[in-house]
Amino acid sequence: MKNTKLIEAKFVTSAADYRKCPPAEKPEYAFIGRSNVGKSSLINMLVGNKNLAKTSQTPGKTQLINHFEINKKWYLVDLPGYGFAKAPKGERDKWGEMIGDYLVNRENLMCVFVLIDVRHEPQRVDLEFLDFLGEKDVPFYLVFTKADKVGSVKAEQSVESFKKTMLLSWTKIPQYFITSAERRTGREELLKAIEELNLSFTK
Repeated sequence: MKNTKLIEAKFVTSAADYRKCPPAEKPEYAFIGRSNVGKSSLINMLVGNKNLAKTSQTPGKTQLINHFEINKKWYLVDLPGYGFAKAPKGERDKWGEMIGDYLVNRENLMCVFVLIDVRHEPQRVDLEFLDFLGEKDVPFYLVFTKADKVGSVKAEQSVESFKKTMLLSWTKIPQYFITSAERRTGREELLKAIEELNLSFTK
């Protein structure tokens, strides 16, 4: 596969309400996962800029809807993580409402990339979030992260375990990717998927 080079990736704005996001004139793709799933590292790897999204050892760092414009053609959206975060319950509930409103109402949202830590057994919080997307008819892909931490065989076994668990309540598995921010694994496949979806975007 040819190397896909992103020419320009820049931060646009942060918002606490989907109605304050940039005009819905370009396709956009949201990235979300449990706290500490490696979301910022994956985003930085994807766009080739290690400083674009802020990485932190502290779960719950992202607290707003963050828009990044890519090649002046589409938006990459960094959403707050779900699950554990060292924040008061009231704050977490507010984030959950903000995320839900965005996912359901953002008209130019083409797809949600849901990040799953490949090192762990299927987590209830991940499965519940996928069920929410399914109930709301929000299209999504799965992105298994941190594959370099376990090796290729273990990563494949973990993915199969997740798929098997998911099929208990789903009729089919969406497209998925196995990635490593450290080794840049899965970068071209993710970008190709976004390029293909861009072709079907209409204002």
